[in-house]
Amino acid sequence: MAGPRGGWDIVSSIGLTALGVAAGRAIETVSPDPLIADRYAAEFVRAAKPPRPMPTEPVEDELWMAIAGYVALRARFFDDVLTGTSAPQIVILAAGLDARAFRLDLTGRDVYEVDQPRVLAFKQDVLDGLGATPTGGRHPVGVDLRDDWPAALEAAGFDRARPSVWIAEGLLPYLPAQAEERLFDLMHPRCAPGSRIGVEHIPSADVAGLAGTFASAKAGEQMGLDRGDVLSTEPRRDPAGWLAGKGWQVSVERAADLP
Repeated sequence: MAGPRGGWDIVSSIGLTALGVAAGRAIETVSPDPLIADRYAAEFVRAAKPPRPMPTEPVEDELWMAIAGYVALRARFFDDVLTGTSAPQIVILAAGLDARAFRLDLTGRDVYEVDQPRVLAFKQDVLDGLGATPTGGRHPVGVDLRDDWPAALEAAGFDRARPSVWIAEGLLPYLPAQAEERLFDLMHPRCAPGSRIGVEHIPSADVAGLAGTFASAKAGEQMGLDRGDVLSTEPRRDPAGWLAGKGWQVSVERAADLP
């Protein structure tokens, strides 16, 4: 994953992208007929005090409203991935400010949130201040995905012999190709029969186009971070084809085709 080897907090490097996603969820939550409801998202943004102000409600800004629309669609899709299976273990990779352990009914299930220690510490402080209680068992796993995250995950209680559902949302475009391949190579053998993987995949050419869009919209000035500097456009294997080759039943949904 790109970014300083020593890690980052919520207002630096890739941490700022997690904060921008939270702003998008906050905007959607108070929009008419929202796709998701995340009452924690705005609290995260306010508590972080980002270097550039981020909105937490609808604004007359095309970039922010486009971010909110896509973030909401993506979040709802992965919500449905989680609630559409009864797998007892949930692993959210690069969890950022994901609050599914609090806003979804995950009673009787264990949720492992894997991310940078300082990002998870910030999230915990905000949640503690709100008196938030998870609906199931929640296990923050503070580790860099470039390090031995499987060992940290299993030390936190994950059992590879039990079915699990994995979420890689808003993650792959930030990983170099080799790191992405290693992620799947490590994930696959830890999935017992009955497991499920939900992945957001953006082809390399589209990632390059996305970086260009953010640059032309001067997103760096609005968010305090130029996403083009942290997105990876390296050619890489198609995860759907790779998973199918490993025996997974694979279905592909295009964001443009989702209701």
